[in-house]
Amino acid sequence: MGMEPSDFKKWRKGMGLSQKDAAHALGLKRRMIQYYEKGERDGEKVQIPLTVRLACYALTEGVADYRGPHRKVVMTEHAKKDKEPV
Repeated sequence: MGMEPSDFKKWRKGMGLSQKDAAHALGLKRRMIQYYEKGERDGEKVQIPLTVRLACYALTEGVADYRGPHRKVVMTEHAKKDKEPV
């Protein structure tokens, strides 16, 4: 079972992202964010793909970009601040 539309919307809001910002972070069009949150497109059910669900998890963990093995993972600014000593 995949991510429910309401959970996707909770994820976005919990991350403090607008639909536009979520689309940019996930590499999607804003319209796809709207479809995922509604759970349908033109009356047809829309599933949130595994790739998008995994990207949501990565962003939650602070990963902004992954460039492959043996290369540095790009962290979000928020994640960088959390790792700095106080």
